[in-house]
Amino acid sequence: MQEFLHFFYMGMRHVLNVHGYEHILFLIALLVPFEFKDWKKILILITLFTLGNTISLLLSVYGVVYINQHILNVLIPVLILVLAFFHLFTAGKSGKGEGITFISLVTLFFGIIHGLGFATHFKNILGNSTLDKLLPLLEFSTGIEAGQLVVVLVVLILSYIVQTFFRFSKRDWTLVMAAFVIGVVLPTIVESPLWIR
Repeated sequence: MQEFLHFFYMGMRHVLNVHGYEHILFLIALLVPFEFKDWKKILILITLFTLGNTISLLLSVYGVVYINQHILNVLIPVLILVLAFFHLFTAGKSGKGEGITFISLVTLFFGIIHGLGFATHFKNILGNSTLDKLLPLLEFSTGIEAGQLVVVLVVLILSYIVQTFFRFSKRDWTLVMAAFVIGVVLPTIVESPLWIR
């Protein structure tokens, strides 16, 4: 039980860490057009992320897949940017059902890339042992899912408050938050060490 809690809290802290804010930014970009009534779609999307993240962590921890860290460090903010631009250009338009497939694919791909990006750190935590990597990884992934649910709840509550009490339209809220995410993410792409090499 102690080991489960250790990896579970590690997963939660990984999501809720304000210094590694890419995950929180991604969730903001993902959730901005949704409301509490869309909880099924939201649950599917964040589970898709966790699934992609877990699979890529598993493949990386067992040495099946390796991708250059500099490439991953650029791909993560690029995917956040893609999602934010998608919501920026589709804000207020009907036909969200069509966009859900695109959003699902981006979410799954982000999970895969994010997992590969965290794999080196996770391998260091596990040490050299080839045994018992699967259980800690699943415990860690459960913590990630729980951490994401916390962020989802905060974003949806904030969205409700702004739209209900401050009379923001859903379209305006989406535009403002998508623009905010773009403004934060763009400099990290531009200043990436990948372009300097």
